[in-house]
Amino acid sequence: MAAKKNIMTYEGLKKLEDELQDLKVNRRQEVAQKIREAREQGDLSENAEYDAAKDEQRDIEARIEELEKILKNAEVIDEDDVAIDAISVGCCVTLLDVEFDDEMKFKIVGSTEANSLKGYISNESPIGQALLGKKKGDIVEVESPAGAIQYKIMEIERSI
Repeated sequence: MAAKKNIMTYEGLKKLEDELQDLKVNRRQEVAQKIREAREQGDLSENAEYDAAKDEQRDIEARIEELEKILKNAEVIDEDDVAIDAISVGCCVTLLDVEFDDEMKFKIVGSTEANSLKGYISNESPIGQALLGKKKGDIVEVESPAGAIQYKIMEIERSI
């Protein structure tokens, strides 16, 4: 079975590459130093610092493995080439909540970059899926736990 492609913007790719570099170069050394210092304290069977450092080392190695897997299957969207006649990954979209007359702006990104607090919506989320392929002026209906929500697409633009 082929691995799932991780669609992302160049910005998202760079962020993950930087995190991976930091984990491999800096964090591994920091944890190795913590383990050395804890070993020097003697008996490891009751050494909380040693246990904590080993747990941290395990977490770092797991994150490195996860990042390498994501990056191996990364498919970068060139945001300069994103067409703005229809919504696709890499677009910034301004929506109007029809019921509450509330405007909001989202950037459609791959699932690895999604961060709703920053307005980055995954192409795999219910709203992301509903928006893909739609055009300015279209009204989309998105199912939510509170019921169906209607959004009118006000603007589609390339991200900055």
